[in-house]
Amino acid sequence: MTCKTNAIYIALGANLPSEHGAPEATLEAALAAIRAAGVTLEARSPWYATAPVPRSDQPDYVNGVARVGTQLGPADLLALLHRIENGLGRVRLKRNESRVVDLDLIDYRGVVTGPGGDGLVLPHPRAHLRGFVLLPLKDVAPDWRHPDTGRTIDALIAELSDLNDVRRL
Repeated sequence: MTCKTNAIYIALGANLPSEHGAPEATLEAALAAIRAAGVTLEARSPWYATAPVPRSDQPDYVNGVARVGTQLGPADLLALLHRIENGLGRVRLKRNESRVVDLDLIDYRGVVTGPGGDGLVLPHPRAHLRGFVLLPLKDVAPDWRHPDTGRTIDALIAELSDLNDVRRL
């Protein structure tokens, strides 16, 4: 499988049950909501089980990455992802808390932006530091390069120390 140039990648994660059931079921519901909103699901990774970052007594997360297609711009896509999170029961109280769903825009066609009024930073500012993003991203984009640094996904993965905390389901 080759990386699709100028693609859009969304990371999905959850570690609490929702009205849809276990985290995997909630993530499937999130993918269905993304498709129902007119966004094309082009590819998706398998699910991965991941220890919380930073380490805590929270339950393990289930994570994955989807490659999507849309005519929405990055800010509108991020707003859609936030609406889907809210619809699935996401409540934002504090950083790094357990959650029923988390949808992050990782890369939008290679666009690089700083923080703006809409809260959008591209590529996602911590994606390159997280095995739970990079391993599933590699499943759908094995030739992906970080849009800002140009570093390959393999080089980024090789620098990670938390790979033992991520296992394919």
